[in-house]
Amino acid sequence: MDGAFRKIDIDAFDEDVLQESELYEADSRDPAQVLEEVKARQTSVRSYLAKNDVPGALTAILENAPYGPNVEDAKTISLQTLLTILNSTKSTEIPNVLKALSMDSQDTLMKYLYKGMAMSGWADSNASVLLSWHEKLTEIAGTGCIVRTMTDRRTV
Repeated sequence: MDGAFRKIDIDAFDEDVLQESELYEADSRDPAQVLEEVKARQTSVRSYLAKNDVPGALTAILENAPYGPNVEDAKTISLQTLLTILNSTKSTEIPNVLKALSMDSQDTLMKYLYKGMAMSGWADSNASVLLSWHEKLTEIAGTGCIVRTMTDRRTV
């Protein structure tokens, strides 16, 4: 029995197949510009944390999150900055911080939580923190936040 027919990419012959670029509007910013913006936000997050303003720090890092395939360095810096915020927040403050965020920011935070959980070795350092934030975010934003995160093609 010849199994060569299983190696044919049938999507190459389908003219109605969706391309990744058709699923969402690409970020129009230059990757270098995105990286500079993320580094500037990282500095502002540090100043917010020095003032003990966690909602301000989260809002700063979650607005204009880097999307797209060419901004991996910016995505990594954003995730590291977000993990710093999450690790420095007391568990009793989490619900009030989450209530201060807009729905879009809550959805973006959920994306970052899932990305943090998908990292190799996440269980060693951030497991309890990420799961705690996920639990509180689901309580406040509802399961709709999870559905919107899973169906959105833009990844952080």
